[in-house]
Amino acid sequence: MHSRPEMPTAVVASKPVVGDSLTGALAAAPTTMVAAPAPRTGTLRGLVKTLRPHQWVKNLFVLAPMFFHKDVFLATSQGPALNLTVTGRALAATGVFCLLAGAVYTINDLVDVEADRLHPIKRNRPIASGLVPEGMARAVAVALVIGSLGAAYAFGPALALVAVLYFAENLAYTFKLKKVAFLDVGLIAFGFVLRVLAGGIATAVHVSGYMLACTALLALYLGFGKRRQEIALENAGKQRAALEAYTPRSLGVALAVTGTATAVTYVAYTLDPATCAFFNSNYLWLTAPFTVFGIVRFLLLVSGRAGRGLKAESPTQEMLRDVPFVLNLVLWVVVVVAIVYKLRPNG
Repeated sequence: MHSRPEMPTAVVASKPVVGDSLTGALAAAPTTMVAAPAPRTGTLRGLVKTLRPHQWVKNLFVLAPMFFHKDVFLATSQGPALNLTVTGRALAATGVFCLLAGAVYTINDLVDVEADRLHPIKRNRPIASGLVPEGMARAVAVALVIGSLGAAYAFGPALALVAVLYFAENLAYTFKLKKVAFLDVGLIAFGFVLRVLAGGIATAVHVSGYMLACTALLALYLGFGKRRQEIALENAGKQRAALEAYTPRSLGVALAVTGTATAVTYVAYTLDPATCAFFNSNYLWLTAPFTVFGIVRFLLLVSGRAGRGLKAESPTQEMLRDVPFVLNLVLWVVVVVAIVYKLRPNG
């Protein structure tokens, strides 16, 4: 005769219990039967993650006008000194766009919550996974929008106008235009151009046509690179409607055109007589190899041919985790500073 198998604990605990055995049965019941509420610290961490702090690196474009206008340092009788007025306003404007970007990312996650749940990586986002309640996310988004636009207005109507335009453009992108192939990437590029304009307004620095052109082309290149990464994922069309209109061939052509145009425009900028006269140097072209390397390395990262595979949710994360790319960026900054400031501030 076969012995009777033991019943699972969960089944035994679910049998009706009467009399004095009730206390013992409750004590024996597995604790996993009762779902514990998510810790408040976990929800807060999820809320911070929803704001995408790692994506805020894009807002460093706000600092570009100040950096290339040689206003970071001043020559004083005591030696080089940080220009606190200009750098303070530039950093404050950058902060405004970081908060505004956080609001945009939160709104985007609320709108895309169902699509994100189909994504192999995005389904782990705090709102899609249920870690951050949707009501809380809405409240935070509203607070960030009001706070950031109010801070922008404190700088003046011009900066507030650019901030409002940036927010409106992102709303249009989130609710409708991100479904239109190529226009979606164009809007992303326009957002970068607005960041540079905001930096110029905040610091009262003229923004050159070369800077705007390089910014727009580089942003287009980065945007097409992101689509190249996304199209390789499973169920890509269900996760982002615009991906159905993209093909690997069309994105390859777009990356080749915008990448080449970015490099050529940057080299032309470094060789332009007006640029050489402004910086009083004919050596800014030495920074071009770093720019070309960064463009090529980015293409390898998003195509999965950098020996890493596609490990991150976005190209920005891929870049920040890639040692060669980060090292190249640091070297570019060092060389630019050495040439622009000649290791001393502009007098």
